[in-house]
Amino acid sequence: MATQRDYYEILGVERTASGEEIKRSYRRLAMKHHPDRNPGNAESETEFKACAEAYEVLIDVERRARYDQYGHAGLRQTPGHDFRSMNVEDIFSMFADIFGNTPGGQGQRGGRRGAARGYDLETEVEITLEEVLTGTERDVEFKRLDVCGTCKGSGAKPGSTPVKCATCDGHGQVQQTGFGGMFRMVTTCPACRGRRTIIGEKCADCRGQGRVSLQRKLNVKLPQGIADGQIVRITGEGEPPPPESSPSGEGPRGDLHVVVRVRDHAQFERDGDNLLMVQPIAFAQAALGASLRVTMLDGEHELVIEPGTQHGDVYTIAGQGVPNLRTRKRGDINVHMQLVVPKKLNDSQRRLLADYAKTENLEVNKQSPSLWKKMKDTLSG
Repeated sequence: MATQRDYYEILGVERTASGEEIKRSYRRLAMKHHPDRNPGNAESETEFKACAEAYEVLIDVERRARYDQYGHAGLRQTPGHDFRSMNVEDIFSMFADIFGNTPGGQGQRGGRRGAARGYDLETEVEITLEEVLTGTERDVEFKRLDVCGTCKGSGAKPGSTPVKCATCDGHGQVQQTGFGGMFRMVTTCPACRGRRTIIGEKCADCRGQGRVSLQRKLNVKLPQGIADGQIVRITGEGEPPPPESSPSGEGPRGDLHVVVRVRDHAQFERDGDNLLMVQPIAFAQAALGASLRVTMLDGEHELVIEPGTQHGDVYTIAGQGVPNLRTRKRGDINVHMQLVVPKKLNDSQRRLLADYAKTENLEVNKQSPSLWKKMKDTLSG
């Protein structure tokens, strides 16, 4: 299972950092790793998106508290945006209040034709290896931003109407020049933040944002053979287009990505469609052979151990692994033999092994008389 990085480590802040310190650190790192400053560098883009994910959690008081107490597992019921599937412009759009008039920010999105696609969301579910074998379902609860039902997404108080932004003349973008007019830069309008209009009287329910946070519950089917880290995508269950692109929310919604986590199993380790397990055996069983009952995910199997089996030998139980996600054909169980040597022997066992050692001319330690035996001999004498 891949290890998830610590959000505080990603942003380079202490766990006691204030919200302002987190914001400053995120802005600095986002600019450092911005793909425009690191063209063709996939690692920089990955780090840029990791910083956005960390910032979204740590800047939210409720989600940060959950993360501090339970780690990544505490965020499973409070999904965030799936930054891995988002492009850089969309990430800048989400945090436009931090970047302001930064090149590559939200303003570049304003020139698109039609509504931009809504943001994807991501959450996690945990299942057992037994449920991988059979397939299962999970009820997933999550929050998402949706169109405010009171103002229909306009952000304005019912009965009032937003007015055209005077700063950008309703374009959502402004042009700036630099270095004596040598170049021009198109950026998000600082007044309307790309929405093209200014809200005089804000809607009381959404506070002028046009979007409200709503609780959503879905039943998600998880197919047989799904692996740890794989994603089930629920189309259209993400957020609507952002208000600056489509105030009413008309346009393609994002998706919900449900990341599957498979709980570690006490007996089996998964290797693709195969399962690996360790079977302890005694010397006598390895030397003489034996018939063992092996517990599998869906029953028991009689495993015949051949005489002369060595430590580390592997026996295969065909067709008893997990199903392939596409073909549903089950893999195998590979049973690794582990020779277990007893730490203590009684007198009878020791004599038998000593006699056996003589047949092979093996040198073995002779047992010293026990303290109790010495005492008995003394008393009897």
